[in-house]
Amino acid sequence: MTIGKKSILALLLVGACSFSTLRAQSILDKLKKAASSATTSTDSSTESTSKNSAALDGLSTTDVSSALKQALNIGVSEGIEKLGAEDGFYKNALTKILLPEQLRKVETTLRSVGLGSLADRGILLLNRAAEDAVKEGAPIFANAITSMSFDDAKQILLGDSIAATSYLKTKTSEQLFTAFEPKVENSLGKVGADKAWEQMITQYNTIARQDINTDLNAYVTEQTVNGVFKMVAEKESGIRNNSVFRTTSLLKNVFGALD
Repeated sequence: MTIGKKSILALLLVGACSFSTLRAQSILDKLKKAASSATTSTDSSTESTSKNSAALDGLSTTDVSSALKQALNIGVSEGIEKLGAEDGFYKNALTKILLPEQLRKVETTLRSVGLGSLADRGILLLNRAAEDAVKEGAPIFANAITSMSFDDAKQILLGDSIAATSYLKTKTSEQLFTAFEPKVENSLGKVGADKAWEQMITQYNTIARQDINTDLNAYVTEQTVNGVFKMVAEKESGIRNNSVFRTTSLLKNVFGALD
């Protein structure tokens, strides 16, 4: 029996339609599965949040606030101890102070004419100044934490892994900068960073025939304070996510409620 061209074409069209239908159904099934998964994930997240909120019902606002301050104080004391040691800033990838953006061309130019050692010394001394100044920072940070009022301690406790550190930074950065600046200025002179930078800038201005300057004290102050915040954030995250870091009964009780 011979099949005509029209019959063959009709069969092909039917096959194509069937394939398209099956493919469309397959895509639809995948979309339904994805939507179901997303809904389950959302429900799970909501359930987890509700569970955590319920767990905090048994904790007083005073306990939660005290635990947050305790975690921050531990982060500050340990962070300053590490940063205040030799190479605490300089060999710490998280906090090492590099040149400010506007002075990167100074470093590049000096290295291009064989004065890389001068640039290296300048960067080293910026970090040495921060290491020296940060040692005096403990009382400044401690006072900022003690005097800080948590508007909603439980909400901060339920926040992300560095919520308390972020809150501290928002509330105290300006006063910390003001308190730290004279200490950094003193340290820049103490380690010889001011003289080294004066030499660097003089060399650069001679080579590039420019006249640039920068507020080195303000920059190092900002980087020093930010370095401490980075260490505190790291500690807070550890306390939240690992019971090993909860070294007091208060931390165990409050942060343990979120486990």
